[in-house]
Amino acid sequence: MNTFLLLIMMMTIGAVIGGVTNSLAIKMLFRPYRPIYIGRFRVPFTPGLIPKRRGELAEQLGKMVVTHLLTAEGIQKKLTDSLFRTEMTAWAEEEIKRLLHAEGTLEQFASDYLGVEELRNLAEAKTERMLTEKWTNLKAQLADKELSEVLPVRWQEKIEGKLPVIADMITQKGAEYFQSQEGKARLSIMIDRFLVGKGTLGNMISMFLGQDRLVDKVQPEIIKFLQDKGARDLIVTLLEKEWAKLKTKKMNSFYEFITDDDVVPFVQNVVVANIPVYNWLNTPVKEWAPVYEDTIVQMIPKTVLVFSKLITDRIEMLLKKLHLEDVVKSQVETFAVARLEELVLSISRREFKMITYLGALLGGLIGIVQGIIVLFLS
Repeated sequence: MNTFLLLIMMMTIGAVIGGVTNSLAIKMLFRPYRPIYIGRFRVPFTPGLIPKRRGELAEQLGKMVVTHLLTAEGIQKKLTDSLFRTEMTAWAEEEIKRLLHAEGTLEQFASDYLGVEELRNLAEAKTERMLTEKWTNLKAQLADKELSEVLPVRWQEKIEGKLPVIADMITQKGAEYFQSQEGKARLSIMIDRFLVGKGTLGNMISMFLGQDRLVDKVQPEIIKFLQDKGARDLIVTLLEKEWAKLKTKKMNSFYEFITDDDVVPFVQNVVVANIPVYNWLNTPVKEWAPVYEDTIVQMIPKTVLVFSKLITDRIEMLLKKLHLEDVVKSQVETFAVARLEELVLSISRREFKMITYLGALLGGLIGIVQGIIVLFLS
């Protein structure tokens, strides 16, 4: 009976020592979280293994992620996978359709997601600054050039071809004007002024002929002159001479007639009125975007293909720029040890219990062996 009790006691002691030792060893992986000091001396095995070596662990995890887990080759393989591209295309189509039928405006999206307020006013102000800058640069470039150097040859030829037409219009409109009562009245006033300016001679002519009779004589002659081919040719010649002089003038001589305040607002108003983008900014997307849905959706597969190829060709450079190793390292270093312990135990709690039970089993077996040896030696 004493022999049996000795074996039971030795087995129990061994099992308790083995189980407690393994359980303590598991806990010492994480605890204590911080070093414990007695005076100036740090208690051995504090902090636990993982808190003590967290820096080295973070560094090794960072290298492992970059070298073996999140590699350029693996990402390239995923990006070139046909199934992945099909899924990305379907997702992009769904998102685009949702956006094209959205209730909000582009101004609201810019405010909510980009922090940009009053997008239309910003766009118009940007357009005005751009036009002002372009106009200023253009004036500086053209200042010392003649008009003939600036105007395209085709435009010059068109203007020169219109000179006879202008002369015909002048003579025709002039003849029609002087045939009217208004024209005759105007001609009478002009004759009166002419005669007054001639003093006594004018009075004599007016007295003998009378102003009305003089107008009746002059009016047909003026009309006949304007309808004559020679008058038309004379006007054409004068217009050609003036056009030739105008072409030799420097562009800076026209700037006093064409100011920035005239050009920039005019061009800006034309741009804003004729480019619908400006009106789209504060109009609900669903009111103007659906008409472009088919066109945009047709472009998505090619866009996904180009985008994935673009990333695939530059993935190594992107991974280097991201410094993933440093990101993983910094995240692990700042990760709470208590949270890490909870995470590991939530996954491996059952296995850790089995290790504890295994330690108790081995300790019990060792206790039995020790008891047998003691009995044998006694």
